[in-house]
Amino acid sequence: MPTNGINKALKLQFGLINYENRYLTAEAFGFKVNASGISLKKKQIWTLEQDEQDGQVVFLRSHLGRYLASDKAGKIICGAEKPDPECRFLIVPQSDGRWALQSEPYQRYFGGSADYLSCFAQAIGEQELWAVHLALHPQASLLSVARKRYAHLSASDGEISVDSNIPWGVDSLVTLVYLDGKYSLKTCDSRFLSNDGKLVKENSNTTSFTLELKSGKLAFKDCDGKYLAPVGPTGTLRSGRCSKPGKDELFDLEESHPQVVFQAANKRFVSVKQGVSISANQDVETDMETFQMEIDKESKKPMFRTNGGSYWTLVTHGEIQSTATEVEVNTMFDIEWRGHRVALKASNGKYVCTKKNGQLSAVSDTVGDDELLLMKLINRPMLILHGENGYVCHHKNSNTLDANRSVYDIFSLLFDNGAYHIKSVNGKFWYVSSSGLVCSDGEKAEDFFLEFPEHGRVAIKGSNGKYLRGDQGGTLMCDGASVDASSLWEY
Repeated sequence: MPTNGINKALKLQFGLINYENRYLTAEAFGFKVNASGISLKKKQIWTLEQDEQDGQVVFLRSHLGRYLASDKAGKIICGAEKPDPECRFLIVPQSDGRWALQSEPYQRYFGGSADYLSCFAQAIGEQELWAVHLALHPQASLLSVARKRYAHLSASDGEISVDSNIPWGVDSLVTLVYLDGKYSLKTCDSRFLSNDGKLVKENSNTTSFTLELKSGKLAFKDCDGKYLAPVGPTGTLRSGRCSKPGKDELFDLEESHPQVVFQAANKRFVSVKQGVSISANQDVETDMETFQMEIDKESKKPMFRTNGGSYWTLVTHGEIQSTATEVEVNTMFDIEWRGHRVALKASNGKYVCTKKNGQLSAVSDTVGDDELLLMKLINRPMLILHGENGYVCHHKNSNTLDANRSVYDIFSLLFDNGAYHIKSVNGKFWYVSSSGLVCSDGEKAEDFFLEFPEHGRVAIKGSNGKYLRGDQGGTLMCDGASVDASSLWEY
């Protein structure tokens, strides 16, 4: 956790692409590795772990939880359940952003093609170079390691400023766009960051950065060999003078939790403006009416964090206040998805109700109008869905959608009275055909409903009452009867 980071830094997971444009792959059979993968799927994902004593040494863990190792003769195997001395590698970054991997005990370099991989080269050649393709969901918050502040779009200044104490609201969402081994940073209004700090509509050479890793942190190197850093009082994000990354040039990517706004039956927004009481008494949405929904990994119950860092909690007489600084049983709620509205149940087993004065209290045994809340997700105007078999993407030759791709399309998410409309790149809408196929060329919008059943995942329900899922052939369908692995999406 960064010192003031309110969210966890994401574990660095990636694919490694060799000189033949093939991915390093860990096979389940015999713990063999090869470089035959044509796209980034489960078998091609590697997790970087660092040695606790020596920050320069890394271990590469496969999707099977086994570690890559090389023996003295350069033979590669990936069967170790715990990292042993032969699993120790050093990353040697190259000027083009690619990596060479050097066995620490034997000083030889890892490379090769297809089934012929070894770690015996004494020098780095083309065969020993690997491009890095991040396997994280591309939407995250960006934290400057030196400033301990978050990046956010500053639309009035036309820049990305690195001066937020917390990643609050839609402006703090950064989308990493991967193209030909390089990354671009896209803001929530669909502009790209150029190395001079300006925001531009088109992706080009000046908006493309190679990713480098230094002691587990990220650095972004531009086309002139300089690194992105926060500059000046507002921390304008742009390339500085440095051609080597120091602390100023290092960043953490953090998970971007869903942030929501609630509107009660009295048509007013739930707020903490008036102090510790959680009350539906405001007419405009600001940071004070925005709450971060953090879902407990064990109980799968949501907690609601205010922009001041405290949590909603149940206090005496059923009142809901924002006084909790730690997560405990009274800060957890059950959420019931009721179509266009939600109902919340507190730890006392009672439903949260909006009183006449707007105050929220958990005092009801049943759900009527006063217990229903309109909940709007505010920090995903661009929707990128990743399921158990890959990303959702337009099908090449039809109006259907694939759910098993290694590349993604960015869709627009539009809120409408408790439901959402999903818009394709071409401006047409998603709808569900009579056979349950999700199509992407609708002239008019159709309602979809978002549910957040567990940490980091969304389930999407169609107007037909079924859930979106990827079928065996990789096509996106809306025919899931319940929420299971096939109908949960990273978003």
